[in-house]
Amino acid sequence: MTSAPNTTPRQLFTVLLAGGLVLMVVHGLGRFIYTPLLPYLVADNQFDAADGAAVATWNYLGYLMGAMLAIRWHRIDQIRVMLPLFMAVHVVTTLVTTQTDQLTLISFIRWLNGVANGVVFVQAPALILEWLVWRNRASLSGLVYIGVGMGLLISSGLVTGTADLLTGAERWWPAALLSIPLAWWGAMKLRQLDVPVRQQTDTGQAVVNTPLLDRASIPLFLSYAGAGLGYILPMTFLPLLAKQVLPDEHALLDGTWVIVALCTIPAPWIWNKLGAKMGDLPALRLNFIIQLAGVVASVIWPGPLGLVLCGLLVGSTFVGTVLLTQRIGRALHPHQGPRLSAAMVALYGFTQMVGPWLTKQWLDAGGTLVSAFGIGVAALAFGLLFAFFVPRPEAWHSRS
Repeated sequence: MTSAPNTTPRQLFTVLLAGGLVLMVVHGLGRFIYTPLLPYLVADNQFDAADGAAVATWNYLGYLMGAMLAIRWHRIDQIRVMLPLFMAVHVVTTLVTTQTDQLTLISFIRWLNGVANGVVFVQAPALILEWLVWRNRASLSGLVYIGVGMGLLISSGLVTGTADLLTGAERWWPAALLSIPLAWWGAMKLRQLDVPVRQQTDTGQAVVNTPLLDRASIPLFLSYAGAGLGYILPMTFLPLLAKQVLPDEHALLDGTWVIVALCTIPAPWIWNKLGAKMGDLPALRLNFIIQLAGVVASVIWPGPLGLVLCGLLVGSTFVGTVLLTQRIGRALHPHQGPRLSAAMVALYGFTQMVGPWLTKQWLDAGGTLVSAFGIGVAALAFGLLFAFFVPRPEAWHSRS
């Protein structure tokens, strides 16, 4: 058995910072900057709301496909090659988006950007988790997701700060320019991480993966599916909903996304602490209840009160759902590592893709965006239900 290497606080900070920046780039400046951009792109007549939902669906399809690629490329030596490659894909696709108003090309580019997002969002946290586990610091793994919240806040600032200066495809320039140095530095730091390529048990034998799907993990996967479909509607359409239900010049037209971003930043730390204090599984159930209340509020009170509650409650929970579910899954299936993360993100990606597609069908059929949020309510209720069927990992492993 190899003893854990010594790790300084500076090394821990550098690795977590690199991971956070990488997630900030692909998730904040790649995926979720589209949410505050969407009302402006619609107002610029680049496309209408239904076409905007279709573009989002293409991006989420790419995310799903990227996560599935990450299942194939789950070994540490593969991650060291694929992570920098797909960070480059993110940068190039974002630059291309600045050059076109053609809907078909935008859809293709956003699909390819989603592929890069899916691969990186699996591989970067999984690589860091393996690095931390080897150093007996796995409890810090959730902190890397702070980068997601920072990305939401920065993306909001980039969009609103340049709203009167740019139009149409030009609105993507701030994200493209900021992505270049951050993507390069973060990817290079993670590529250099000292992580064993071959994992071994304490007895020195090669680890054998257990099945991903069994009576313990299936309810967790179903619960996670509900979470993916439930949170993606407000995370894609909340600013557009604000534009539809609020008067012109109202502070919440841009403020809803700022609320989401500000609440997302401390969320990983909060849910990390709650999981450690009350257990990851009870914390996950509480997380679902709070998140469900947020989406319900936007349906019952589709005005300032509902928008603020939705931003507060969804923003403060959705990253917690990710980190808690990932930890529970790893506890149920030790030694799965990146393969487990990839399977979880692939499922999450599929349900996120379904959300905007269902919204487009609903809008095309004459439904309203407010009523479409009811899909999110049903999905989160589904996820909450199955969270109560997930066994405690310690009880599962101690069964006779």
